[in-house]
Amino acid sequence: MSEPVVHQSHIDGRWQDAADHVDVRNPSDWSDIIARVPALAPETIRAGMTTARRGAKIWGATNALARGQVLYRAAAILRERQPALAELLARENGKTLAEATGEVGKAAEFFEFYGGMARLPYGDLIHDARPATITTVQHVPVGVVLAITPWNDPLLTPARKLAPALAAGNAVVLKPASDTPVIALELTRALLDAGLPPEVITTVTGRARDIAALLVDAPEIDAITFTGSTEVGLDLQRSVAGRNQRIQCEMGGKNAAIVLADADLELAAQTIAAAGFGQGGQRCTATSRVLVESRVADQFVARLVELAGAITAGPSLEPGVALGPLVSKGHQSEVLAHIDRARDEGAAIRVGGTQGDGDVLAKGCYVLPTVVDDVTADMKIWRDEVFGPVIAVLRVDSLDEAIDLANASEYGLSAALFTTSLAATHSFLRDIETGQAAVNLPTSGWDVHHPFGGFKLSGSSFKEQGLEALHFYTRTKTCAVRAV
Repeated sequence: MSEPVVHQSHIDGRWQDAADHVDVRNPSDWSDIIARVPALAPETIRAGMTTARRGAKIWGATNALARGQVLYRAAAILRERQPALAELLARENGKTLAEATGEVGKAAEFFEFYGGMARLPYGDLIHDARPATITTVQHVPVGVVLAITPWNDPLLTPARKLAPALAAGNAVVLKPASDTPVIALELTRALLDAGLPPEVITTVTGRARDIAALLVDAPEIDAITFTGSTEVGLDLQRSVAGRNQRIQCEMGGKNAAIVLADADLELAAQTIAAAGFGQGGQRCTATSRVLVESRVADQFVARLVELAGAITAGPSLEPGVALGPLVSKGHQSEVLAHIDRARDEGAAIRVGGTQGDGDVLAKGCYVLPTVVDDVTADMKIWRDEVFGPVIAVLRVDSLDEAIDLANASEYGLSAALFTTSLAATHSFLRDIETGQAAVNLPTSGWDVHHPFGGFKLSGSSFKEQGLEALHFYTRTKTCAVRAV
């Protein structure tokens, strides 16, 4: 093990250290402290908020084409640094090097996509009944955006938020998750190297319990965009109630895949295995529930178990590894507790369900791919978000029953159907209560230009990604001019 690298945060327009630090550990070997980041003091954060307000004025007054060029350059820098960034991401988060490499590429795509927005129309010319009057509708930045991002996609999610926020002319205060802050600091570095004025980006590191209220309550913050657990998202919504402050929350999911008897079962099994076990199941869009028609259930489960058992778990940077560790020891314990409770409630663990054997797996935060069978709708494993490589299987007799059970959840993020029936496809797309719905495709895997966000407790009214994302980061201003 090498000595941990000590990083600085970017706040008040410059890189700064602090007297106290937060350790960042390697999930592949929990004893390995790979970095330390500042635990910023309240007075430092307050100064940073004032600078962010100044940054919003600077960036909002910058020509949109110039803003787009900065985003394009940032994308190019991310691609140039992809090998080093992917290795850092894999070490910090635990996802495999292949997954981390894909995440860096996807992050670059966000900046490329929103960099191009500068050349699109940004308002409307509308008729006015008053004589000699021209009226326009303009979309202007909201000001200072607080972006609170999670540990599971610690580069992609900040990119998903920062790219449209910056394209629209806002300043951003970024609070990355304490488990995975270093990659967010490297994203900040890429933006600054691309020419972003230093006042425009503030990246705050520290323990959430110590600084969350200070950030959320800062009077300089005009909007909050959050990705994380439903519990925290609802607390955030309550905390800003009554304020003239907009909030966007992308929260939990309990995503269902329905497999009908007429489906291509091999396609269904392989797609669901990839969507459920990829990235250790630590995706809000991961498939965690499967509703399969009873007459093909045994065949489908047998194949799913076979695929799960063939997945190689190990350190994130080791060649040939398809499943890295979970992000932390604490999260590993939570996922294993979900599995143990399912077993206690009468479910059958067909494969996995443990950390695995051997010294290598014992050092890290591993949970093997797990298939839980004989599940009923009243079990916690069916209702609660697990956020690990765990797929629960429930047998049904019809599509209508499957849709009803899939919808009987407080979550509504993503769902999939596997079938060769066009009639079943239409019924599913009409009746499923989720923000994303796919047929013969995974619940995960949405592209940067596709609007993204959930229904019910999975999200709030503002969508992310695509042109839809700009609605959150802009205000509408109606302007009338009379010639005299």
